[in-house]
Amino acid sequence: MGGHLGVLVQPFEFVIIGGSSLGIFIVANQLPTIKDCGKAFMEAVMDKVPKPRDYLDILSLLHALMRELRAKARSEVEGHFDNPTESEVFKAFPSILKNHDLTAFVCDYCRLIIIGNAKAHEIEALMDEEIETLHYDRFKPVHAYQAIADGLPALGIVAAVLGIIHAMGALDQSPEELGGLIGAALVGTFTGIFFAYAIIAPIAQKIKVVRQKQLRMFTLVKLSLLAFMNGAVPQVAVEFGRKTIPSKERPSIDVVESETTPGGASAAPNLKEAA
Repeated sequence: MGGHLGVLVQPFEFVIIGGSSLGIFIVANQLPTIKDCGKAFMEAVMDKVPKPRDYLDILSLLHALMRELRAKARSEVEGHFDNPTESEVFKAFPSILKNHDLTAFVCDYCRLIIIGNAKAHEIEALMDEEIETLHYDRFKPVHAYQAIADGLPALGIVAAVLGIIHAMGALDQSPEELGGLIGAALVGTFTGIFFAYAIIAPIAQKIKVVRQKQLRMFTLVKLSLLAFMNGAVPQVAVEFGRKTIPSKERPSIDVVESETTPGGASAAPNLKEAA
């Protein structure tokens, strides 16, 4: 716009705003949340959301486990859930094993199924409570980033006011010197608003989207297992889960069927290419 870009280089304004933001962030959040904010930021940058292959893997895993539950005695299937890292069924899906929370979720509720005393509606209520807890924990970075974004404009005003105070002490200086000091003060307001709405708030929103999609995997497991508990055969039960997948990532029923039936692994390369 014909202005002097050098006027935007105001280290003291950045120190006031950045230092205050960092201090607020550390004071307002516990250490695990601070660490998770770094992890969540990397997930947002790398767009670490479940891909079509991940959805197919969890559907295939659930189908295999439900077939085991239907065909074998309790003593024969308990090993899958007590030690999933040694289970041949789980080892066939390493991407699921890497997701420790999801693996634990599957194992815990499959154990409840084989015990046989719990009712489907009781399991559903428990699953809802756990998913809500996961949602609360996974969204802590979203709230942490959003809180900083909400506070940055005010911190920019603080920096600007301090700059104006500094400028008021130089009223006896030349207009050029005084204009430079006032311009430097206004950079604080600009910086606070720009970083709030153009950087931090979009990061918070991207983290929210990514983690919502990650939690969709738990809903898929929930509906598949509940359908199985209510008497659906494995192939029908995984269809309940398939329907929870967002339409753009949802595999067709034919692809799921070919993946979950013997010899269906040949469809996997085609799906990877499509993804």
